[in-house]
Amino acid sequence: MGMRSGPKRRRRRNKMIDFHTHILPEMDDGSKSVAESLAMLREESRQGVQAIALTPHFYADENSPQQFLKRREAAWEKLKPNLEEGMPRLYLGAEVQYFEGIGQVNGICDLCIEGTQLFLLEMPFRQWSDRMLSNVLELKEQENIQVVLAHIERYLPWQPKGIWQELIRCGIRMQVNASFFNNWKTRRKAMRMLDRGEIHILGSDCHNMANRPPNLGRAYQFIGHHVSNLHEVL
Repeated sequence: MGMRSGPKRRRRRNKMIDFHTHILPEMDDGSKSVAESLAMLREESRQGVQAIALTPHFYADENSPQQFLKRREAAWEKLKPNLEEGMPRLYLGAEVQYFEGIGQVNGICDLCIEGTQLFLLEMPFRQWSDRMLSNVLELKEQENIQVVLAHIERYLPWQPKGIWQELIRCGIRMQVNASFFNNWKTRRKAMRMLDRGEIHILGSDCHNMANRPPNLGRAYQFIGHHVSNLHEVL
């Protein structure tokens, strides 16, 4: 598995992985500076996170995949020399906003999480049409693509309940934000979805240290109190 990392650290038996973050500096509405990125990484480490996917927003109406990758590499080169001993291992990726014809764009596969087949996809915040779902499944059928829908809890108000199991049967995987488990208003629903196998991956979706800080540790702790085989479930 390919990876970007700071200095090597001891391997632990179980890994807490933050799959969805906006830590990479000056890429999107997330971290605005290297200093802010480092503060976020220190907080991730404090919570016990050992690996992080850096997933800045990709918008097809702003960049081609090739332009985005150049911007991402420049941001990484700013951050890399400042990484500290003991920080989590870092993997470059993207949170790709859905667009019409997404499965036919040259280079779209290059936006997978580094060293994996995992492709983090943000869907529209409205009821999805059959055409949208066909586009997603077309994307999945491409070689080396495993589609992961980002923060599915945000789509719940617009989608029929059975859609999650239907998409899972088609090979789509589901990511939720840690806040879904951390918020007392939604955690019961989150646990029901986890019990039904409708949640596969957790992410913090952190953007900064003020109002959207890293919060994965708290979610893992809550789930761990209710699920004995936590690292087999997530």
